[in-house]
Amino acid sequence: MNDEIKSMRLTDFVWFQRGFDLPQSKFEEGEVPVYGSTSILGYHNVFKVKAPGIITGRSGTLGKFQYSEIDFWPHNTTLWVKDFKGNDPKFAYYLLQCLDFTVFNSGGAVPSLNRNLLNAYVVNVPPLETQTRIASILSAYDDLIENNQRRIKILEEMAQQTYEEWFVRMRFPGYETTRFDLETGLPEGWEKARLKVFCELIMGQSPKSEFYNEDKIGLPFHQGVKDYGFRFPAHKSWSKEGNKRAKANSILFSVRAPVGRLNVAAEEIILGRGLAAINHNDGLNSFIFYQLQKIFFEDNLIGGGAIFASVTKNDMERIELIYHGDLAKKFNDFAYKIDNQILNLTKQNQRLTEARDILLPRLIMGLIKV
Repeated sequence: MNDEIKSMRLTDFVWFQRGFDLPQSKFEEGEVPVYGSTSILGYHNVFKVKAPGIITGRSGTLGKFQYSEIDFWPHNTTLWVKDFKGNDPKFAYYLLQCLDFTVFNSGGAVPSLNRNLLNAYVVNVPPLETQTRIASILSAYDDLIENNQRRIKILEEMAQQTYEEWFVRMRFPGYETTRFDLETGLPEGWEKARLKVFCELIMGQSPKSEFYNEDKIGLPFHQGVKDYGFRFPAHKSWSKEGNKRAKANSILFSVRAPVGRLNVAAEEIILGRGLAAINHNDGLNSFIFYQLQKIFFEDNLIGGGAIFASVTKNDMERIELIYHGDLAKKFNDFAYKIDNQILNLTKQNQRLTEARDILLPRLIMGLIKV
């Protein structure tokens, strides 16, 4: 290890402060992010802390860090770095991610981060110049990942807006000369029918626990929405057995709370009890995906505005869809190309994340010269 690297207590490296109370009912419209323990809770018109900042949860989920480059409000469920003690803030953010904060759990059923225990943690810290170089290397990966995420969001919005233009506002190609059926309210030649008419539905069934593994034996296994990213779920476990499967490009639908969360399978996977797979009979899955995304614009919402903790196969088969063969195919051809771009960008981000995560501890520990 480099002789210039100094060992010190964590509290001599950075100093944590408890966040500030702000009930959601008190949020005022603004652009200041209010950070919770794992994500942004919303936005407010007043900040409490000037950027840059590092925020982590003080109860519940421990060891997940967020970095803010703009002034922010850390919620009272969090701890935030009040004093960087002259260290590079971005380097501190990366170093903290290498630590196992679960050892600080002073709670019972709900983990709680005890600040008094932080003093016992010893970290190895290089000189400021080295900190800045390490932060720059790792930030380059994060910048690429963030740029891809922005591109994914733009692509998704493009497809969704086109869907709404054609199938909600009814401004589809040729709409100017199309007649509407006064009885149904739909353009002539369109139909409305339940999901079971157009699609095959497979309900998940979790395999026995002895078949699970993390050694990539068998097929990726997914239990529910908690494993998912923005699109195309990233899997953490595999199963050697399981008859309920989704093929690549299947629409994944959460049948347990939050009901109606959607995703797309990037490969063949085994479906757990919390998931169902949907496939259009003629392969128009992109068309169905964006229609379902429009229907389930709120988590847990299914049919008639009722809230469900879970739904059955019958509940799902009753979901009403609108359909026009030629137009649905035309939209699907357009959206499928977008979905492929989203998949490719998602895979790029997975590779970038893996490379960064391999590099991070080696740089932090001084195993790689910078």
